[in-house]
Amino acid sequence: MTSTLHAFADLYRKPGPWVTIYTDASTGTVDSLHADDVRPEKIATALEQAGASKEDRKAAAEALRRSAKGMPDPVARLILVCNGTVELDEFLPGPTVMPEIISVGEVPDLCPLIWHRPDDFAYVVAEVGRDGGEIHLRRANGQFDENTMHVEGDTENLKKVPTGGWSQGKYQHRTENIWKANAAEIADEIDRVVRSSRARLLIVAGDIRARNLVAEQVSEQSKEVLTVVESHSRTEGADKGAYALEIEKRVAECIAHRQGQLIERLNNQKGRPNPESAEGIGAVVNALQQAQVDTLLLESVGLNGQKLLALGAEPWTAFLDGETAGAPVLGEVPAPSSLLRAAVLTDAEVALFPSGALDAGPVAALLRWPVGPPVPVAG
Repeated sequence: MTSTLHAFADLYRKPGPWVTIYTDASTGTVDSLHADDVRPEKIATALEQAGASKEDRKAAAEALRRSAKGMPDPVARLILVCNGTVELDEFLPGPTVMPEIISVGEVPDLCPLIWHRPDDFAYVVAEVGRDGGEIHLRRANGQFDENTMHVEGDTENLKKVPTGGWSQGKYQHRTENIWKANAAEIADEIDRVVRSSRARLLIVAGDIRARNLVAEQVSEQSKEVLTVVESHSRTEGADKGAYALEIEKRVAECIAHRQGQLIERLNNQKGRPNPESAEGIGAVVNALQQAQVDTLLLESVGLNGQKLLALGAEPWTAFLDGETAGAPVLGEVPAPSSLLRAAVLTDAEVALFPSGALDAGPVAALLRWPVGPPVPVAG
């Protein structure tokens, strides 16, 4: 996941009160168009009842005037407001994945963001030809390219045209060299993008000869995340729908592989005397309080409405007032929200799993150092 959430660490540190609005924002049907018309008034009433300030209600109302028209339905929306300022306003493709939230609290609730973007990593799609190509930098849960780079290769004598006579072999040899030089130029740019974005997946598609040359010439770092799609995506008449589905499939496989690796690491710690893992909400909260968590593993449904304390300083989360290490208590919040906040503020990764994926329950953690041995009890 979770580089996306780490960009919002400053929001978690900013004092509230915070308005959190998470709602359906679809606009494409008669029913949803009607809902879009009445939604701002409904939310304004709920915020007033929840105790939101006049300034926060006004900021939320102004944000809600901007609808999702032009975006494909269904679509959800997350809005965060603090001190009369809209700090976050994002349309999230797909239906709502958790109950609607219209609340006022001391900390923002970013759970909807990760629930919609369970593994938001960078990946690279390179569509290559013998004359150059396009390199697209994307996010696993984003709809659009973050950046697109065009590489224009040498096109002189690009095609091998049988001319006969003594010159044919010379031109063919020159053409092969041009192809290889163009592929090397594309490969260098791919390597730069993969390295700078820390991409977890590289997809190469396009002309069969070009993609093979590029795949051979990318760096070892790029080859570790490389997969080749057998599609000449740059030609007229190419099946764009099938190509897009194949890209989605490769991204889904990358996510599933990552989840499998994390579960395997978790299972390998079972039964060890001093494991580098924690299972269950109590053990995970304890590890988060010590900034010991490397990766927080959360099931998307679970924790049965449990609450935790959100704290204004380290250790950020706690079960009880007596476990706050003197940090101010901001309030009681849903357990997933408090766990997520503590993970982000201690620079831990977060991975989301479907319900039932974790053997020991809806929350676990992989740790930065082992659990210590039991403290001897004095006789």
